[in-house]
Amino acid sequence: FFSLPKGPVKAPTPAPPFRRVDIALGCSYVGEDVRGLLHASGSSSSEHPATLVLRGISVRDDGNLDDVTEYKVPQKNPDSSSPIVFEASAQSVSIPHAESMLHADCDGEEVNCEISPYSFQRPGEGPCHTSWFMATLQLSSGISIALVLRGPHCSSWEEEHDATLHPKLRIPMSKEGTLLTTVEFQSSSCNTSLHTHLGSSVTLDCRFALAPSSSFSSLEWRRQHQGSGRSLFWYQVGSTGPAAEPKVHVDVVELLGSGDASLSLQGVSVGDEGTYICLVSTSLHQAQHIIQLHVAEPPRVRVIPAVVSFERDVTTTLTCSIAGYYPLDVSVSWTQKTPEDDAEIPLSNARFSSHRQSQDGTYSITSYLSISSATARAPATYSCHVSHVALAEPTSVSAHLKAPEQTGSEGLVGGFIATVIFIVVLFIVLRRK
Repeated sequence: FFSLPKGPVKAPTPAPPFRRVDIALGCSYVGEDVRGLLHASGSSSSEHPATLVLRGISVRDDGNLDDVTEYKVPQKNPDSSSPIVFEASAQSVSIPHAESMLHADCDGEEVNCEISPYSFQRPGEGPCHTSWFMATLQLSSGISIALVLRGPHCSSWEEEHDATLHPKLRIPMSKEGTLLTTVEFQSSSCNTSLHTHLGSSVTLDCRFALAPSSSFSSLEWRRQHQGSGRSLFWYQVGSTGPAAEPKVHVDVVELLGSGDASLSLQGVSVGDEGTYICLVSTSLHQAQHIIQLHVAEPPRVRVIPAVVSFERDVTTTLTCSIAGYYPLDVSVSWTQKTPEDDAEIPLSNARFSSHRQSQDGTYSITSYLSISSATARAPATYSCHVSHVALAEPTSVSAHLKAPEQTGSEGLVGGFIATVIFIVVLFIVLRRK
């Protein structure tokens, strides 16, 4: 038996439809001249304004695409000073994070786009050669995308001898004055910088997709830190299996099936901090993504003793222990506050030990504050304040100085004196009578 639900059944919300749009990005072309020589401009190569137009990219239509129109070439007869327009067709390769690039202006996100030549005319070739370009896109949210673009085919040049060459790059351009390219290879990472704690697990994102004309060859993950580097993972198609260091893992099944080249790192330690490079290679090209892994561990703070009794002619030392933090930089300060104070008063008479490093790479330091009964006011609260990059806000631990209390011996002496005075006064009064 089964029961039917009461009331009308709500239909599941349909997924938003997809729509093909043009995504135009302002770029810089950083390259060489037609002879393959870098322009002498200080120590950098030449830069030229450019536009990358990703044609017919499929994005989710969330109802906010009514104002999106097809890209129109602003100038059909470019000269050597005009922006270089690269039209890129991505029919065979999906473009990741397309929505983020399309809505970048509305979302207040910046997109840094740089296009550079990947290969040039080889010696002995005629005026026609197939050109390759690399487009590197960096979004302010941390997304990085690399696109390998294939330029015009030589066959089209041979068939159309009257084709016009681009005034700057000297390769065939379209009638609209643009360079028609196709995306043959794309790779991406959604995090160029990661922060994690000791002992945690983290995944460094790296993915790629290829056109049918390209084939995956190898994947390597490398780590560089403080001038030294080493290979963490390496896999080549046709090999018996991957070569990997302990604690790292790449799912080879996902790598070959969906292009997921992400690296998983288990049990993060201080020694895992550094620059990680994901290098994906095909038979013709390579693309890499750089991910900075930052390790941070918050300090453990305690103050001893937590309660101090005020004693005359005695100097008490408070100890603030700050331990288990990474990286090294830490800020420690002391304050005092009595019931009469409106705010905490900074103290400058604290002493500090040197930094100590534990076997796990974390650091510790100790701060000492001396309280003299000659200058201290009681009751009062003494606080040790610690700031560190791993803390969302500074942490404070306090010790309390108790007001002086009357002891038993002091009470007996006072009572004895009061009794003597009373007897003397009484004797004098009775004698006068």
